Amino acid sequence: MPPSPQKNKNPGCLPGLLRMFGFGSQPDARDQPPDPDGLLPYHLRDDFLSTAEASFYHVIKGMMGSYLTICPKVALSEILYVPRRNGSFQTFQNKIDRKRIDFLVCDAKTMRPRFAIELDDSSHQRADRIERDAFVEQVFEAAGLPLVRIAVKNVYDTRELGLLFKKALGNGDSQQQPLVQSAAASEATPGPPFCPQCGERMVLREARRGANAGASFYGCSNYPQCKTILPAEV
Repeated sequence: MPPSPQKNKNPGCLPGLLRMFGFGSQPDARDQPPDPDGLLPYHLRDDFLSTAEASFYHVIKGMMGSYLTICPKVALSEILYVPRRNGSFQTFQNKIDRKRIDFLVCDAKTMRPRFAIELDDSSHQRADRIERDAFVEQVFEAAGLPLVRIAVKNVYDTRELGLLFKKALGNGDSQQQPLVQSAAASEATPGPPFCPQCGERMVLREARRGANAGASFYGCSNYPQCKTILPAEV
């Protein structure tokens, strides 16, 4: 009986050529041996703030006094949310998940956002950035949070910046009005009231501690994103 043919153990040069041009199997990172010292492969970045961002930060830091504080590079999803009652909740949430704002100015005591700042360099002239910037402006307008756009400069006029910031603070007080449910709609819809801040249906709750322990109140169903409360009618 003739011996069975053996498989050719020499694959030839073709697989090697394919790997040279990025084809064929590549080593899986999971197959790599662990770091002998057991250290995770993370390193501190040197570009948390660009040179332009750091320069601008130091300019406006001295303008904020003790009443306002500055938070650099804040993700939109950390300051904005979409009510779950919206049928396209996940779609709209995904639109802001990977976007951030250059600076967020907050009340130093309560840390409530007062206005945001976008520092525009030459990259904002690209078509994709123009589209992105237009969308972000619409997002902030819808949320009632003022957005100040400032072009990158070598030297900033603090008086001019002060006027822009003062206007933003004024707009924030006047534009950020709660979504008030009309009396007619409330009367026509039985059950708990709607949240005057985000329009979501509220939930009847009971205080468990403090001076008002045992008292009933309405809390927003979007808590903790929305912390609006209303007294419950007796």
